[in-house]
Amino acid sequence: MYLENISPVIFEIGPLAIRWYGLMFAISVLTGFYYLRKYGLKKGFNEDVLFSLFILILFFLIIGARAVFVASNWTYFMNNPGLIIRIDQGGLAFHGGLLGGILSSWIYCRIKKLNWWVLADLAVPGVAVGITLVRIANIFNQEILGREAVMFFFDQHPTQIYGSLIGLALLVFHNYLARRRLLKPGYLFWNFVLGYTLLRGLIEETFRDNPLVAWNYINEAWGAGFFTVVQLFTPFIVILCLMMLWRINRTQQFYNQH
Repeated sequence: MYLENISPVIFEIGPLAIRWYGLMFAISVLTGFYYLRKYGLKKGFNEDVLFSLFILILFFLIIGARAVFVASNWTYFMNNPGLIIRIDQGGLAFHGGLLGGILSSWIYCRIKKLNWWVLADLAVPGVAVGITLVRIANIFNQEILGREAVMFFFDQHPTQIYGSLIGLALLVFHNYLARRRLLKPGYLFWNFVLGYTLLRGLIEETFRDNPLVAWNYINEAWGAGFFTVVQLFTPFIVILCLMMLWRINRTQQFYNQH
């Protein structure tokens, strides 16, 4: 979705610019911490431990997400090195953030002897809200643009809206599963990653005008393209998620302890 005369800045106070991307990201972070703290305490985790874990995950999530984005667009950032740290202007890769969050939290939980699987499930709502809101912020940044299409009532696929609806749908489905099923620790997290990987690969990446392509086939009538780098990695992530869900069903206990 491309909108003319739209600004990524909400308002400015002197040299300080408050941007839509930064605001949406901040709301997502606060939502994630609220949920982790509220339900983590109910499951018997120490509040200081939850806070430390959250800060650690947030730090490495941002580092991983930014590192993958910069690496994917290295030619641009090589010529504009000062923009590498400007995450307020957008540019966080989901898969890099996921990897950074998983590795840092897993190591922390091993050191503190905590059940990583339970805590991973508690992270899902914050991530889902983040996907939903950050994709809306992408509209103001005029990024994640869709391909032009002929056979639809719009001229260009609103891929930011597609991505936002994916996050919202997964959040609703997560809440449904969490309330209606007796689940084993880790099931909600890997089910979420599986769902997001499939929906993003099949919908958002198909209609997104993505420069990171391995084989650039484009159907101009439908505005669909194959294959992006994310789509090529999608089968491997799906296999990983299915393996983790299989492991959980065979080895984990139901929610009754941490």
